[in-house]
Amino acid sequence: MARSVVFLMLALAAWLACPADVAAGPEEYFAIQVVDRETGRGVPLVELRTVHGVRYVTDSNGLVAFHEPGLMGKTVFFYVTSHGYEYPKDGFGYAGTRLDVTAGGQAVVKIDRVNVAERLYRVTGAGIYRDSLLLGRPVPTKQPVINALVFGSDSVISIEYRGKIHWFWGDTSRPSYPLGNFHVPGATSTPPESGGLDPARGVDLEYFLDKSGFAKPTAEMPGEGPTWIDGVVVLADADGRERMFAKYVKIAPPMRVYERGLVEWNDEKEQFEKRLALDMAAPVCPVGHTFLHADGTTQYVYCCDAYPLVRVPADPEGLLDPARYETYTYFKPGSREDKPELDRDAQGKLRLAWKRDALPMTEDREAQLVKSGKLAEDEAWFGLRDLIDGKRVRIARSSVYWNEYRKRWIMIGLEIMGTSVLGEIWYAEAPEPLGPWRNARKIVTHDRYSFYNPKQHPMFAQEGGRIIYFEGTYTNTFSGNPDQTPRYDYNQVMYRLDLADPRLRLKSVGATGSASASIPAAPGTGKASGTRAPADRRE
Repeated sequence: MARSVVFLMLALAAWLACPADVAAGPEEYFAIQVVDRETGRGVPLVELRTVHGVRYVTDSNGLVAFHEPGLMGKTVFFYVTSHGYEYPKDGFGYAGTRLDVTAGGQAVVKIDRVNVAERLYRVTGAGIYRDSLLLGRPVPTKQPVINALVFGSDSVISIEYRGKIHWFWGDTSRPSYPLGNFHVPGATSTPPESGGLDPARGVDLEYFLDKSGFAKPTAEMPGEGPTWIDGVVVLADADGRERMFAKYVKIAPPMRVYERGLVEWNDEKEQFEKRLALDMAAPVCPVGHTFLHADGTTQYVYCCDAYPLVRVPADPEGLLDPARYETYTYFKPGSREDKPELDRDAQGKLRLAWKRDALPMTEDREAQLVKSGKLAEDEAWFGLRDLIDGKRVRIARSSVYWNEYRKRWIMIGLEIMGTSVLGEIWYAEAPEPLGPWRNARKIVTHDRYSFYNPKQHPMFAQEGGRIIYFEGTYTNTFSGNPDQTPRYDYNQVMYRLDLADPRLRLKSVGATGSASASIPAAPGTGKASGTRAPADRRE
């Protein structure tokens, strides 16, 4: 019996001392970096999978810290896959590579980018630079593996306010329990021009925290169910003081909005406070991402859900007056969902104009009108098409901002029911906010995965607007795919887009047609959702 115990203790000591089987530090890992063949930059969200199904996913430096007992010192084959990127197939059709895995060794795997946009890093969640830290490699952010105990965050909003970039998200998960913050977590970061990180490297988020160190609710409104916000805008009051507002909604299962209203940010409490409730029957209210733009002598807040078809005067009094909201539409004032009456003159021509108390246009409503014969196909307002094959592109969500480099309004839009349900991102441009929006180019694709609610960050634009940044929510939700990518799922992923890329040379579209006939030729000034319009843009 004693001899058996001694033998077991010696065997355990030998196993613990064996560097091939147990990782003791960076020198014991095999470093695999996947890089963009064109740029040489590490690519996040690349899956490396062994023949026996063990999966690794590159971190935001494109790194995997590999240490698998039994495989160190061996030749290992890795399948290589990634959304919007390709790896060459061998003669048997396998897309992958064999690597001689050794402790302290390293390998670089070059992958080809199919996406027009370049994936940069993950913004939220845990383990953003996990493998980099295991390998002893440098990381750009102050909180590289977990920040404010946030595991996952849905749908980002960003806006500049009083010298800081403010960030807000939807539902947020945490380590200690599957349910987390359902009332709008928030954070700030320092703008790049004020000493913040170069957006090509990352974003240093400083969360608003509760006593436990978790991201606290910043917009918890009374009532059952989550609170969500959108339509965030910063406006100057009569004294020139910046004030930040948002629209809130209360959600009942499964995703029914039962209350909505407007809230205003309280700097001392670091949270939103309710200002007023909005009539649930009213056809128009703030929605989506916002920008400021002048029509004639009046400055407006434009609200962009799929297209920027809602606006209100750009001052706190106007924003807080529901009667002053208007929508660009061909429906009559007083029209409602159950009574969508078209507005035609005596000759039967559609009256397309900004109207109050009228039903907004949507692609679904328009499709029903065309199908019923109430609207002719050549009267349809929505007509965005793929530049390559001419197919119709239906936009579900987007963000639109003026771009100084292109001298156009730029849309980064999410397609609904494309090659994935909610994973395809498109680029489009137009001479005016109302268009005409005609041609688009797909810039990001996903294989049975969602990447929804894309958000441009105009405050990050570089080289006179030639380089732009945007992010979206990467999640298997709504995709039909039961598999979740470890660490990445339900989090924000950042991309950048070079507007000088020849693949973005869209066909020229003039400012003619009913959709833009009444729109002024020059963009206005001001800021909303984090953008400065041309007159005060800092290059």
